[in-house]
Amino acid sequence: MTTRAGFVALIGEPNAGKSTLTNQMVGAKVSIVTHKVQTTRTRIRGVALEGDSQLVFVDTPGLFRPRRRLDRAMVAAAWGGAADADVIVLMIEAHRGITEGVEVILERLEQIESGRKIALAINKIDRVKSEVLLSLTKDLNDRFPFAETFMISAEKGHGCNMLRQWLAQELPEGPWLYPEDQIADLPMRMIAAEMTREKLTLRLHQELPYQLTVETESWEERKDGSARVDQIIYVMRDGHKGIVLGNKGETIKAVSKAAREELTEFLDRKVHLFLQVKVRPNWLEESERYSEMGLDFKDGNV
Repeated sequence: MTTRAGFVALIGEPNAGKSTLTNQMVGAKVSIVTHKVQTTRTRIRGVALEGDSQLVFVDTPGLFRPRRRLDRAMVAAAWGGAADADVIVLMIEAHRGITEGVEVILERLEQIESGRKIALAINKIDRVKSEVLLSLTKDLNDRFPFAETFMISAEKGHGCNMLRQWLAQELPEGPWLYPEDQIADLPMRMIAAEMTREKLTLRLHQELPYQLTVETESWEERKDGSARVDQIIYVMRDGHKGIVLGNKGETIKAVSKAAREELTEFLDRKVHLFLQVKVRPNWLEESERYSEMGLDFKDGNV
């Protein structure tokens, strides 16, 4: 039996559906999915099996024009994920077409060393008519020599099997990189922090999604098989702390309950989750915060 294994980088603008596709391919929720842009801060690796191939999906942060240190570190992580991958998949939203951001990505792709397969995945195909889709496909393939083009709906799963089968054939021959039952190579502490951050992002909507970060401070395995997880939510101002806590602590309670339920389901055992909110005005400038997110602090330098 010839086994194959390798890394697949999903790149594209924020909200193109990269996290949704990662989760669809892996068959489990390993990547944060919200309606907000720029929610993926780390290169989350989800592991999927297709026949004798092991596909390791690198879900990169969305590519956008960076303004702050955190933005720059996220964009550097995205291009780093692409540069390290065996195959790259550029995801485009069907209804948005070729935006200014997509044009910038296409230019950058031309600079990535040749000899690597780069596929195009047009996502959210249910939002446009077929003639629009065909015209967009032709336009994109005229601009860049994609190895293959796939029409998909990452949310509904349409076209995802064909994409996964094609990727499985394109990976280099070699032994699998991870144990068969492993679906993500992020430490569980980081996955738990991402789950809580997702619940905060959904709950707080426009208020302060990028002004906070979540860290798992401790993880204690208990004799009864349950786990005690203590997390800290760092915010930049006292006013933000009030928003996160909510009236009579309602917001933090709702977030804690939702995160605990998802973590319990993910681990298939009981979880005791304890959240604390701390004000750290300069957390965006602290290197250890970046390490906790799996980002390189130095990548944020101008």
